[in-house]
Amino acid sequence: MTDITRLQQQRAFFDSGSTRTLDFRLEQLRAFKQTLLRYEQQIYDALYEDLKKVPEEAWFTENGLLMQELNYAIKHLPAWMKRKKAGTNLLNQPSSSYLYPSPLGVVLVIGPWNFPLQLLLIPVVGAIAAGNTVVIKPSEHAPATARLIEQLITETFPPELAYVVQGDGAVVIPAMMNQFRFDHVFYTGSIPVGKAIYQSAAKDLVPVTLELGGKDPCVVEADARLDVAARRIVLGKFSNAGQMCVSPDYLLVHASVKEELLRLMKKYIVAFYGDNPEQTYGYNKIINERNFDRLVSYLSQGKVVTGGRHDRGQLFISPTILEEVSPDAPVMQEEIFGPLLPVFTFTSKEEALALIRRNPNPLSFYIFTSSKANEKTWLERVQFGSGCINNTALQFTNHHLPFGGVGQSGIGGYHGRHTFDVFTHYKSVMKTPAWFDPALKYPPLKGKMKLLKFFIR
Repeated sequence: MTDITRLQQQRAFFDSGSTRTLDFRLEQLRAFKQTLLRYEQQIYDALYEDLKKVPEEAWFTENGLLMQELNYAIKHLPAWMKRKKAGTNLLNQPSSSYLYPSPLGVVLVIGPWNFPLQLLLIPVVGAIAAGNTVVIKPSEHAPATARLIEQLITETFPPELAYVVQGDGAVVIPAMMNQFRFDHVFYTGSIPVGKAIYQSAAKDLVPVTLELGGKDPCVVEADARLDVAARRIVLGKFSNAGQMCVSPDYLLVHASVKEELLRLMKKYIVAFYGDNPEQTYGYNKIINERNFDRLVSYLSQGKVVTGGRHDRGQLFISPTILEEVSPDAPVMQEEIFGPLLPVFTFTSKEEALALIRRNPNPLSFYIFTSSKANEKTWLERVQFGSGCINNTALQFTNHHLPFGGVGQSGIGGYHGRHTFDVFTHYKSVMKTPAWFDPALKYPPLKGKMKLLKFFIR
């Protein structure tokens, strides 16, 4: 349980102004980078224990992405912290105007279990870069990584700047938010928990960033390069055993190319993961028995085209493609978050859009096509957070793009400069010289209408 005294110490440290200088922030970020490099092997060990992630995948999807964000923040922080010049209207001349970046205060960052390192710590990097103090809540469902994160944070930062809270999120998070008013809450995880956090924050007018999930559609048009589409869909869907918020959740393929696409996808499943994925280097396990049981229950809701093998003892489910799934089945009502891919066909865009609208505002959307007209139509007709044309999932790795949802899939976006902005308030400031003080602006106003209309237009 969180000690309220620790939160009050963070508030006092922030109020002291210690976090506001560029030198202090850079010192913290550089120290954290060195800690991550020093603990690289321990990071790999923890991620393998929790999710069976091998070092290559861990670097590509976890500590490598975190290092990329750290390097980018260290390089660009001096520019980010500078005030930004803004325009000044005619009425207020010869004033000057600018936006002054200011940290928010004490922030809470809550991470998920599927990418338990980077999805928690990339926001932490942005919060510290922006000059905040931060409370960090790792997921209890990835316990080895959670323990290691606490060690990393404790060894790197003074406790009044950043510290880790462990325990059952359903107990710890409400307790903290009921005892203490944070200045921002950043949550990555499920929609139901996101709604609960939003409701709790609303009572104290605490701003939130919610990175949630949803059912991410992947559309394959008749004119798609099928070999490329098959490779990239298989990679995006079955990485981390499908336990990614940006994984294609279901496939909408034009009826004229369905059979060929499925043939190619089966080919690449074997090429990537072998005939026995449970023995394959780099194929992940399901996080726990509860999620394993939920995923296995979906197998009976369609016809298994390929895959379907599972072993509860190993928390293993093979890459699986399902056909003949009812749009009303539970597998199509809930985010799958596992290595199961339902496939639907369409012959018209309206037919495909009707299915997408059953689960509106997905976090991600993917379209495979060779036609710019098709690109334009799909991008305009589907409301989504982020996505790819002729690719899947990799938009998340581009720190120049803000990553986030819309509607049910989340509030706000982050990565790179955008993470700094999440944890920054830009004060609007206008500075007016004392030497120029025309009577126009002061009462009495009678007879000044023409002048006012000249200056305010």
